[in-house]
Amino acid sequence: MSDKYDHQKEGEPSRDEEWGSGGGGSTPSGGSGDNKDYDGPAGMEVDGVIESSWTEVATSFDDMNLDEALLRGIYAYGFEKPSAIQQRAILPCIRGHDAIAQAQSGTGKTATFSISILQRIDVKSNETQALILAPTRELAQQIQKVVLALGDYMNVTCHACIGGTNLREDMRRLEMGVQIIVGTPGRVYDMINRRVLNPKHIKMFVLDEADEMLSRGFKDQIYDVFRFLPSEVQVVLLSATMPADVMDVTTKFMRDPITILVKKEELTLEGIKQFYVNVEKEDWKLETLCDLYETLTITQAVIFCNTRRKVDWLTDKMHQRDFTVSAMHGDMDQKERDVIMREFRSGSSRVLITTDLLARGIDVQQVSLVINYDLPTNRENYIHRIGRGGRFGRKGVAINFVTSEDTRILQDIEEHYRTSIEEMPMNVADLI
Repeated sequence: MSDKYDHQKEGEPSRDEEWGSGGGGSTPSGGSGDNKDYDGPAGMEVDGVIESSWTEVATSFDDMNLDEALLRGIYAYGFEKPSAIQQRAILPCIRGHDAIAQAQSGTGKTATFSISILQRIDVKSNETQALILAPTRELAQQIQKVVLALGDYMNVTCHACIGGTNLREDMRRLEMGVQIIVGTPGRVYDMINRRVLNPKHIKMFVLDEADEMLSRGFKDQIYDVFRFLPSEVQVVLLSATMPADVMDVTTKFMRDPITILVKKEELTLEGIKQFYVNVEKEDWKLETLCDLYETLTITQAVIFCNTRRKVDWLTDKMHQRDFTVSAMHGDMDQKERDVIMREFRSGSSRVLITTDLLARGIDVQQVSLVINYDLPTNRENYIHRIGRGGRFGRKGVAINFVTSEDTRILQDIEEHYRTSIEEMPMNVADLI
């Protein structure tokens, strides 16, 4: 691919030269991720937590000097006040800084980079100007929906470029021109390689959930995609944890990045009322759920189980009793998952039973009730699950089914998040 860098400015080192690495899919020099004595960009530590190096805070969207049409989209989406990460990260991203943000799901990070991209692109040009990589198809589609919703008044185009979908259709869409592309690394790399996606006007490159992407083995593909990007591209990386290989990526790709840490405490459970129901035995959960069913369908509810088998089992049991529910988990093929998510997002299906795999990929505006049929096996997933309904200050209710074996786990969750989970009141329907 001799013309790979034909858009490069004269005299600029190519990314490969900067890395001192050969062509092909080889990892850039020092790319083992085991670089123990590397101490990262200023403001970073290698022990898995970064320090914030950016102090400016904008407490309202009005103070960010955003495009009028974008501001309309933000308020129409239901945001009132920026979350902790939005207050800190939107401005530096708009100003073109490379940025590393350490933040969990549920903090508003998707909207952070979406708003920054929408502010930075030229809507009059049909060229691809921003590229977002995500670890799963669901998350990529989720990001696409957020971008399109926030950019609703801007006439912006955004396409999800993901595996499991029709390749020809993807190519046709890209050839028509798309301003923002969000996708999984494999499919995006394939599109660049086939010369369907022209990377030469990309000014912003976002790596979302970088730790997840690297743990899923996408490292080489991410490096390969990156090689095609213009040398002055702005890179924004978001990650819940900062393992050595994420740090490694930051040194290879980023120029003097600013760093922002959104601490656990800033992850909000505010606005979410949390309750538990003492079901005593596992066998009694089903009856309890059926009793609650009428309450569930007032809005839309997501029910979490810990295993795929449990999801299937519970769905069958509910169907046998003539309750309408849909189910989704990782064993299903992409088409099936898409249909189910579409029905749920449109509101035609009101109760969704699922596993943690999809906790990060579901952000449905109307979900104001989450039921933990099983308490999550690790406490981090608790906030991924229930942080959905109350995102960005929207209200929500979470109900946890607790057997006598679970009491310890519930206390652990309360301590970890410094929150209190009360016994469910009789009038729970009034709170939703």
